[in-house]
Amino acid sequence: MSRQRNRLTATQVKAAQDAGRYSDGGGLYLNITRGGSKSWAYIWTRSGRRREMGLGAYSNVSLADAREYAEKCRQDIRKGFDPINERKRASEPLFLKCVEQFLEAKESGWKNEKHRYQWRATLMTYAKPLHTMKVSEITTPDVLKVLQPIWLTKHETASRLRGRIEAVLDYAKAMGWRSGDNPALWRGNLKSLLPAWNKSQSVVHLAAIDVDELPSFMMNLRDREAIAARLLEFIILTACRSGEARGATLSEFDIGKAEWTIPANRMKAGKEHTVPLSKRALEIVTMFSESPLSDYLFTNPRGLKPYSMNATMALLRRMGRDDITTHGFRSTFRDWAGDRTHFQRETIEAALAHGLKNKTEAAYRRSTALEKRRAMMEAWSSFCDGEDRKVLEFPARA
Repeated sequence: MSRQRNRLTATQVKAAQDAGRYSDGGGLYLNITRGGSKSWAYIWTRSGRRREMGLGAYSNVSLADAREYAEKCRQDIRKGFDPINERKRASEPLFLKCVEQFLEAKESGWKNEKHRYQWRATLMTYAKPLHTMKVSEITTPDVLKVLQPIWLTKHETASRLRGRIEAVLDYAKAMGWRSGDNPALWRGNLKSLLPAWNKSQSVVHLAAIDVDELPSFMMNLRDREAIAARLLEFIILTACRSGEARGATLSEFDIGKAEWTIPANRMKAGKEHTVPLSKRALEIVTMFSESPLSDYLFTNPRGLKPYSMNATMALLRRMGRDDITTHGFRSTFRDWAGDRTHFQRETIEAALAHGLKNKTEAAYRRSTALEKRRAMMEAWSSFCDGEDRKVLEFPARA
């Protein structure tokens, strides 16, 4: 490569038409294709390996600009840097932006909608301390700060979160935005720093409202007009999980049959689940179906998308009930059904979409016992209205 520089003139570059490569010296070249398109390239050799980096099309980059870019490349090489890697680092995103790019690249290959939702939800909710950090600056202590608060109390979530952070940072390394070991790596890294966990450890139960408090709570809830209030009321009346209700689409409901069928890809157990709707639950569905804001039953007016998992939590705080959780209402339902009614355990577990280990129970479950569950959900709705007596009128073996 000749040391002579500035061989070309602006007139020569403009007039050149023959396909080929024209040297300006110092590693800068003008490339012309057989089709006549012109572009700039910087070429150098490092450790015996020829390297080439495009500097842009001639229509966008003048000769003077190309020389300026080439000089920046030469300066990087003198400092021991690779110009291609330096350009990638210059466009290095913050972790949150990297998450978005990673998901955009990977989500199309994930067929399971619930899987896609969980990836995004865990990284958006629990990895917030990393969101405003450059991916090259994230260290093992940074990852620990994210994982430690939930490692024992929400271990399954924390374990999945760790793997997802590792995947995002692997993507960042492949893009040239970071180098070295992955700070979210388990073996030889976080495994030595986080406390051991096993299934026999105490389970932290989510705070639930007392059964006897529920009717007065529901009266207060129904006085609120916000969509989030109807969302929480629907969650309570159906004893479903928060995510199942938040992600519910209009197509999942059969108003004529008063049924809500949740597809398998949105269920924790991966099996389709049909929920018989009480009269009040059906009223809520009908209300939002008549003038929908989107394909979702409960649509956040801001952005016309489903509500986040924080929506009902924020509502409970506004009601002065930050001592309980949304998921805890499932426990309240279980306490009511088990202690205050004569419904069979299998019917109760089926309503909660719980898996059954006993083969006999599992066979019973496959029949769904839909009408028995319908009677139970109507009784539950009546109890939520403060009508205790209706529950006691059910036969001993409903």
